[in-house]
Amino acid sequence: MKTVVLTLMLLFIASCSNKAAYQNLQQNKRNECMRAPAAEYEKCMQSMAQSYEEYERQRQQALEH
Repeated sequence: MKTVVLTLMLLFIASCSNKAAYQNLQQNKRNECMRAPAAEYEKCMQSMAQSYEEYERQRQQALEH
């Protein structure tokens, strides 16, 4: 039982770490968009509109196939 609880805790921590990493990458991309020329700003921001949850769904689907 302790092993199951420990495993679940580790999975939870790992998923939190993945989400935090994704959010940090998104913030870095936003910063890059801010430095882009005005004509490219909107396209740059739209390219990163995907939520972490959608990213994770697509990643899981890719891993299954």
